[in-house]
Amino acid sequence: MKRIADWLPENTAALIFTEVNRQYLSGFSSSLGFLLISKDDSCLFLDGRYILAAKQSVKACRVELFKKVSDSLNDFVKQNGIKTVFCEDTISVAQLGSFRKMLAPIDVIADCGLLEYIEELRTAKTDLEVECIVKAQRIAEKAFLDVLDFIKAGVTERDIAAELEYRMKKYGSEKPSFDTVAVAGLKSAMPHGVPDGSVVKNGDFITMDFGATYNGYHSDMTRTVAVGFATDKMQLVYDTVLKAQLAAEKAVKAGIKCSDVDTAARAVIAIAGFGDYFTHSTGHGVGLEIHEAPNVSLVSETELKSGMIISDEPGIYIENEFGVRIEDMLFVTENGSKNLTVCEKSLIIL
Repeated sequence: MKRIADWLPENTAALIFTEVNRQYLSGFSSSLGFLLISKDDSCLFLDGRYILAAKQSVKACRVELFKKVSDSLNDFVKQNGIKTVFCEDTISVAQLGSFRKMLAPIDVIADCGLLEYIEELRTAKTDLEVECIVKAQRIAEKAFLDVLDFIKAGVTERDIAAELEYRMKKYGSEKPSFDTVAVAGLKSAMPHGVPDGSVVKNGDFITMDFGATYNGYHSDMTRTVAVGFATDKMQLVYDTVLKAQLAAEKAVKAGIKCSDVDTAARAVIAIAGFGDYFTHSTGHGVGLEIHEAPNVSLVSETELKSGMIISDEPGIYIENEFGVRIEDMLFVTENGSKNLTVCEKSLIIL
């Protein structure tokens, strides 16, 4: 919040209304609220559902109850001599019009770079953020190890997804990071296939993409396992994806372009003859949102910075046969990366 205040011009306030950025800056999660930051003051305005909890936990700014949004916002701008209000440019035309009407004659500007600056801050994780993400990851890993004993021929994809989510919840996850992927056989060739009543058979690959949340922070991992046996081709594809995943991990360090990391994984898959079957980017940032900056893709010129957390998830998807994806989360350092995922990556045959 201090960095936002320092970034603001004189007599200007930042109005933060999106849930994820309010939580990032104040440390408090709520479905509704408004955070105002000026050079010398900051206040989180909440309704009666959250006010008591926020007053007990928020240390970074004042917390006040609002009954009428326009009155609270106008009191803040008058008390702080505000002439201009910056807001996130994800605001809708209707919302922007409403804020301008509330605060007239104060200028309310959306195209001001505020959102871009907050997103830049969010890319480099603090020690506390890393701790939360690691805790979420450990929850997911523990659930995965449990589910290995559950998977066998005859269970359905939906059974596996439900068991993963139940186990994560049991071990402390607030909610799944996203809709859990658990797809088997031919459907494993769908990167984001939806689990249904399809029954697992011997000889199937099962791809599971899932994550837990802890204190609002997400984890993200993918593992592919075989049931009963794996053919020589299945083993070849799996080994190729694993080599690609390790190549990307080796390429990661501060100062390297995201496109170079993607290229490192893609080159391994192409040399093995499966280049046409890697159909998505190698990774993405992970934090308060499951997909954050940066995008680790073939066209991304963004340079990795120390403190970023990215996923590393190459895959091969052969239509009408099977698919394989392996995913870890990497913490970027000046000299390389630290793998935040400590789960087995060699092929598991159940």
